[in-house]
Amino acid sequence: MKQTNVGVIGVGSMGYNHVRIYSELENANLIAISDMVRGTLDKVSKEFDTVGYVDYDNILQIDDIEVVNICVPTVFHYNVVMDAIEAGKNVLVEKPIALKLPEAQKMIEAAEDAGVTLATGHVERFNPAVRVTKKLIDDGEIGEVVTASSKRLGPFPPRIRDVGVAIDLAIHDVDIFNYLFESQAETVYANMSSKLENCEFEDHAEIMTKYENGALSILETNWLTPYKKRQLNITGVDGIISVDYGNQTVKLFKENNQVEDIKVNNKEPLKEELRSFINSVQNKTEPEVSGKDGFKALKIVNAAMQSSKEQRLVYLK
Repeated sequence: MKQTNVGVIGVGSMGYNHVRIYSELENANLIAISDMVRGTLDKVSKEFDTVGYVDYDNILQIDDIEVVNICVPTVFHYNVVMDAIEAGKNVLVEKPIALKLPEAQKMIEAAEDAGVTLATGHVERFNPAVRVTKKLIDDGEIGEVVTASSKRLGPFPPRIRDVGVAIDLAIHDVDIFNYLFESQAETVYANMSSKLENCEFEDHAEIMTKYENGALSILETNWLTPYKKRQLNITGVDGIISVDYGNQTVKLFKENNQVEDIKVNNKEPLKEELRSFINSVQNKTEPEVSGKDGFKALKIVNAAMQSSKEQRLVYLK
């Protein structure tokens, strides 16, 4: 099997898992990693027997590296991604694609001009439970979709210091709604605030989005819940689908109280994501979650933040 040479920039919590998976994937060859924290860099490079650099420019200068995964804090996404694109690398950047929409747009345009692939790391797209749910909807099992609601709750993560819960967590579900509805968002209304003393950004958010096809999404997320909860419910005119992201389970509720446990082949979503990305680079095809998909999700979340700040409905047209 053909292998693609890979470098990973940022090997903290999420980046570590990228390194781990690339060291296991049959279609990838991990060449080098980078991190500004020397202790983290030395530990990860030793564990996976790979070269480590404090300065990520060293990775970009390695001609043999075709793919770069960028897992640095969100505030650095734009600069690192643009440097990687300028170096001619194919890029997967962890969600969100960028902190600001103009940055995301420039990244997309730069990748197109350079002829390289730009993908956004929305890992829940590769959750087997989501894949099964998408097929159920496409097969008409619940008829026309009316609403989708999600709860993504958990404790405050001290490692997140540059964004709030909307950018960090809500964006997962926003992307899933876009994926399931296959429609453009029209309006957004949201409420957000901060209750935690050690959090300078919003730590809870409620977001309602209406789509062009008439579907409505309702999203609740916070860093206030002492346990993790990742749940999605989709209501159609002929039934309801209930999804547990974490357990990767799907239930289908139909008329006359019929309940069916839908078979899901459990897999690690991140491994499926990285394998898919490498395949898209090798086959020169559009990645399953493109830069444009990342832009769409960021646009909705930014509109939600604006809505909360101004206490009004925001139109996305």
